[in-house]
Amino acid sequence: MVSVTQEQRRQRRFWTLIGIISCTFWGISGLCAKGLFNISPQITPMWVSQVRMITSGIILLIMAALAHKDPLRVWRTKRDAITITAYGVLGLLPVQYCYFRVVQEGNASIATILQFIGPFFIVAYVALFRHQRPRRIEMIAAVVAFAGVFILATHGRFNHLALTPGILFWGLCSAVGVATNTLIPQRMVRGGFSSLVITGWGLLISGLALLLVHPAQPSLPANGKIWWLMAAVIIVGTLIPFQLFTNALRYIPPSTAGFLDAFEPLSATIGSVLIFHLHLTGADWLGSVMIIVAVLALNYQPKEKRVSPS
Repeated sequence: MVSVTQEQRRQRRFWTLIGIISCTFWGISGLCAKGLFNISPQITPMWVSQVRMITSGIILLIMAALAHKDPLRVWRTKRDAITITAYGVLGLLPVQYCYFRVVQEGNASIATILQFIGPFFIVAYVALFRHQRPRRIEMIAAVVAFAGVFILATHGRFNHLALTPGILFWGLCSAVGVATNTLIPQRMVRGGFSSLVITGWGLLISGLALLLVHPAQPSLPANGKIWWLMAAVIIVGTLIPFQLFTNALRYIPPSTAGFLDAFEPLSATIGSVLIFHLHLTGADWLGSVMIIVAVLALNYQPKEKRVSPS
């Protein structure tokens, strides 16, 4: 058995705290986006997504170049070029744009909670296409999670739809994006590509794809708060937590990192209640807790039983 030194324990506690801060920052970015949408109807999820992804992508690629991570390596083979393009268009684009659509039509809390069920789509993909049978706990957790979504959507009144079909549609698209965002770049990550390079190109490609689809730019009101909130979405909600969480993964086990993800919907929910005076019913809290607990259960790994020598 490998012993853990006092210094290693101290580092693990420190980087666990950093991981919590990172996930909290991701939750705060949704609150900043909601603040933007409340300023003017001219500020749309399309515009926020374009600015956030293009700006963040360029900054990350500059950082990759300064760190000598060879950002142009992804374009040297056709296979890598196709993968990074698919990652941007099919992975990061739905994660970003669909999430902001839910924030605009609903709130940051429901957007983050619906996006949080993304890991179950990964479980389904692995079961269908890689023929890996889900564990019993994964199947139970999936039922609990989607029951939680149903309770959220109805406020516990089964003959009444509390969330609009648009919110449910964009929320589930965002959750599917979490799965594609995780699965598509796996080969490149294992191939030694820097996370700065992968994420940088993915963000830039997805932002440019949205710009190609919708090149018209809104006429923004003369309000300095817009640019402060936009800077917060980019810096606090993208660049800082990305760097902090990536570094934290070097010191904390994956199971711990999975549990820390719960701080994102938690911070978004608390922030929505405190800042935007969001009213949550008992059914809303129950549905949210069911989803968070179900996703955390996916990270449960039973300890292997020791076989005593006969």
